[in-house]
Amino acid sequence: MITLREVTLRRGAKVLLDKVSATLNPGEKVGLVGRNGAGKSTLFALFNGSLHEDAGEFSRPAHWQLAQVAQHMPETGEPATDFVLAGDTRLMALRAALAQAEAEGDANPEDPEIGMRIGQAHADLADAGEHDAVPRAQTLILGLGFKTHELDQPVNSFSGGWRMRLQLARALMAPSDLLLLDEPTNHLDLDALVWLEAWLQKYAGTLIVISHDREFLDAVTDVTLHIEQQKLVRYGGNYSAFETLRAQQLELQQSAFSKQQDKIAHLQKFIDRFKAKASKAKQAQSRVKALERMEKIAPVLAEADFSFEFKEPANLPNPMLAISDAAFGYGDKTILRGVNRSVLAGQRIGILGANGQGKSTLVKTIAREIAPLAGTLTGGKGLNIGYFAQQELDVLRPQDNALEHMVRLARDVGPPAREQELRNFLGSFNFSGEMAAQTVGTMSGGEKARLVLALIVWQRPNLLLLDEPTNHLDLATREALSVALNEFEGTVLLVSHDRALLRAVCDEFWLVGRGEVKPFDGDLDDYQRYLLEEAKRLRELARAQAATTTTAAAPPPSPAASPAQRAARARPLKRELEQVEKDMARVDAARDAAQARLAQGLPPAEIAEAGRRLKALGEEMAALEERWLALSGEIEALEAAA
Repeated sequence: MITLREVTLRRGAKVLLDKVSATLNPGEKVGLVGRNGAGKSTLFALFNGSLHEDAGEFSRPAHWQLAQVAQHMPETGEPATDFVLAGDTRLMALRAALAQAEAEGDANPEDPEIGMRIGQAHADLADAGEHDAVPRAQTLILGLGFKTHELDQPVNSFSGGWRMRLQLARALMAPSDLLLLDEPTNHLDLDALVWLEAWLQKYAGTLIVISHDREFLDAVTDVTLHIEQQKLVRYGGNYSAFETLRAQQLELQQSAFSKQQDKIAHLQKFIDRFKAKASKAKQAQSRVKALERMEKIAPVLAEADFSFEFKEPANLPNPMLAISDAAFGYGDKTILRGVNRSVLAGQRIGILGANGQGKSTLVKTIAREIAPLAGTLTGGKGLNIGYFAQQELDVLRPQDNALEHMVRLARDVGPPAREQELRNFLGSFNFSGEMAAQTVGTMSGGEKARLVLALIVWQRPNLLLLDEPTNHLDLATREALSVALNEFEGTVLLVSHDRALLRAVCDEFWLVGRGEVKPFDGDLDDYQRYLLEEAKRLRELARAQAATTTTAAAPPPSPAASPAQRAARARPLKRELEQVEKDMARVDAARDAAQARLAQGLPPAEIAEAGRRLKALGEEMAALEERWLALSGEIEALEAAA
């Protein structure tokens, strides 16, 4: 188990954790939560051994294998599959040992010690899962959203976010007793996120994860560690259970709770307002449930030191936007076509769709960042768009500070303002004093996201386009955004993998997929089922395409051949196929027997021979499988022509 006894951690002169104690048991799945800057990453550094305690005692079992996601961006021309496969360091070491032993064996074929090493290396590789290592690596890659044709593409041909997905797959590939994940969902779409949840639920080791996605934490954790005011408190249960217990504790602190009543009343006001408005549609009912949860944990929300609100729009054109016979894409590549949608005043629309289907392309086109390839997008009179780009630096200048961004915005788009007014406004977004003069390039992801929100709020938009706005926001700021969006009187189009935000904000959904945009008649639970069905459909399609390729490779039967002639041609092929299947069963049994003998332990003279036998059987099986595919294709072609 992992134990902390009276542990103190500092960052420079600042004490982050002061004499904290906690115990984590083997196999527990732990969510590590707390405000940004509270010390989560510092505690992670203690867990992974890159930092030592300043006082107290920390212990982790010495024999535990650790896996975590490397934070640097990989720069390599290595194929994606090989890069992920290399995460299994034990397998790589055993492969290297076998290659070295075989090279020495070629030079000294009579040396029995080398032969013994070769046999032992084969046995060790079998124990390490060499036979299915490549399929396991590719399953991880495909699960995280890559396409089949990308499996062998070089790592450095992918964008930064996709390379970080490969880093995640590489960490999952590593055999581990302790898995540390710091914001693993930041670069994932909802389909990959659902897959990752399922994978982590089956993970047998101890998991410690930092995340600001409450539904992800609820799905994969059973223990919560909360850092606050230099203390570390363990709660049994997932994030929602922690939240409920925390709210109850705060309620008991009546003196502190009484000071929060004004803010709680403010939350209650919009909860009541939206509950009264909700229809019986599944999406609206889902939103009601999210608001009821917010009602229960009002004390936790009231405790947050950051909140904001969108200004009332100057006008609300209706319709807000009309899209007619539009095609969206880049250059000569069309991603979406035949799009006909209207956006009305006050609508709150969640945009769903698997990765690469065109969600961001749709939002960028509506935001006028790129032009439609065909058709028209007509905005209502007075349309004023507030756009949150998925990459905040798309709209920020790294060399400028927050105040310079505000001064430029007030000059270019208005309303005009004095510097002190702009400073006061930035202060409401936690950019006060020296923070207002800090350059964007030195800001954290969360700080950049807050600055983009400040710039949007200043413009008084009536249509909000939000493309993954929560990627770098902590849980408290996500809740503040949820509250602000629910109070916003304009229209919202939201792309997000944060299901809690989608549930709390959106009354309806659009589905982007298979080249079109259409309404999605269901809630997020229905959408998760749709994703699983879509993944199954794509797997079946890939299998069908593979079968077609095999069939196409077989020589076509003569069109002049009669059914009797085709049957006659098929008979010897079927006999050969039967024999191949018997041979495959024989080789499979022999391979199992050889592996069992190696596992039992053999005299040194026999180990090398068993290893060579195992290798030969593997090569024979590969040849038999190739012949089986070819024969099956020929037989199918003959029977299809009958």
